[in-house]
Amino acid sequence: MRGSDIQQQKLFSYLSLEPRVPQTHPLRPIRIMADKALKELSPVFRKLYSRIGRPSIPPEQLLRSLLLQILYSIRSERMLAEQLDYNLLFRWFVGLSMDVTIWDHSVYFKNRERILHSDLAVMFFDPSVPKPRRQDFCLATISLLTAR
Repeated sequence: MRGSDIQQQKLFSYLSLEPRVPQTHPLRPIRIMADKALKELSPVFRKLYSRIGRPSIPPEQLLRSLLLQILYSIRSERMLAEQLDYNLLFRWFVGLSMDVTIWDHSVYFKNRERILHSDLAVMFFDPSVPKPRRQDFCLATISLLTAR
């Protein structure tokens, strides 16, 4: 019997992205290492951002998304924002739920000065990181790139 082609969208989603990403996916260890590095940068983020005013897009999410741009060779921030909008793997890696509206691509331009002039990107990929952790990060990155 042929099933119906019903295209009605569900109003609510109660699914988490976590179980949708295979445990063996190469991005999992990279995310763990990125989260650890970003947690160490939390005091720096607190100093850079005001305590009053409109909340910004978390710098952790911006840096994770820029890491995806590097790993997947995404040509532009506009294409990156598009991928974040519909790619569930990217949403999971960045830490976005399925129903969060993705920011505009111009956010990268507006935050580039803050991120680059404060050396956040340098600290994120700090060469003073202990050698075993750096090697793990490199191996995980290489396995991701060769798995394509």
